[in-house]
Amino acid sequence: MKFEAVTIKDIAKALGLSTSTVSRALRDSYEISPETKKLVLEYAEKINYRPNPIALSLKEKRSRSIGIIVCEIANSFFSQIINGIESIAYDKGYNVIIAQSHESYDRELINVQYLASRSIDGLLVSVSSETKDLEHLQSLHARGLPIVFFDRIVEDIDTHKVTVDNFKGAAEATAHLAATGHKHIAALANSEYLSITRERLAGYKEGLAQHGLPYDESLVKYCPHGGLIYEEVEQAMDELLSQKKKPDAIFATADKLTTNCLRYFKARNIRVPEDIALLGFSNIDLTELLSPSLSVVRQPAFEIGQVATNLLVDLIESKRPVKDFETQVLQPHLFIRESSLKKTKKK
Repeated sequence: MKFEAVTIKDIAKALGLSTSTVSRALRDSYEISPETKKLVLEYAEKINYRPNPIALSLKEKRSRSIGIIVCEIANSFFSQIINGIESIAYDKGYNVIIAQSHESYDRELINVQYLASRSIDGLLVSVSSETKDLEHLQSLHARGLPIVFFDRIVEDIDTHKVTVDNFKGAAEATAHLAATGHKHIAALANSEYLSITRERLAGYKEGLAQHGLPYDESLVKYCPHGGLIYEEVEQAMDELLSQKKKPDAIFATADKLTTNCLRYFKARNIRVPEDIALLGFSNIDLTELLSPSLSVVRQPAFEIGQVATNLLVDLIESKRPVKDFETQVLQPHLFIRESSLKKTKKK
């Protein structure tokens, strides 16, 4: 049985009124008597009538909805961002439509086209790891759709952007590993096309330099899908551990890379930190409860969502074209726990 929403016509038929009278009553028009308004509103509430959002968007030229594109909702970092987005959006009277790219450019393209066809008022985007061609976003931006980028930002489109100080987070993490006596620190990185990858690897190099350690390109491995595909992490770790000079520490630059490193080590009975230390970007809430507890760079994900949404709503509701844009950079926090500490191997 096909679901059919209650319409103004249904109310009019049930009450023996014209559709125009019901419509005016629902809009609290002065043309309708208080008695008729009361009758219509009480019946509408009884049958759980809700205005058709598509019809309203055609009339008001606004849908009161915003689109969100992330790589994966199951990723704790992005789920926390979405919570931040919703906390602001609903308070300001907007619904959200969430789409996942799963790190695929093709899926991102389809999602963007679908959301645009739904007449969203604005778009919040964290681009996929495969995204190099930005035409789908540039064309919408050129046509006036408000867009705000967060986390994985796009430099070539002039709009608001929200990110964290990736350079600082990575530099502090790498410097900590070096300060605790690790000499061969490898970096497990996301797609090299992403802004966060470039910034975090620059911080990684800085952290090495602070302790006089040379940058060794053979100790840097890229995972094009950022750990979403475990086999990419497995291959990268196999290559690192097969080298003559094996790394004594791993700096993982993304949430899924960090957790999949742990998965890799457990499958091979590699002890952390006795055999190899681990420190990574992660927003998983239970990192301190793992054994060993996990050292992480944690990002203010909820706040990223809030800031990005406020900026987007300002764009949507501005009475004049906005020409001055800002990039807000929030601060990450380094949490030192057992996984990154130097321990003597038991013989």
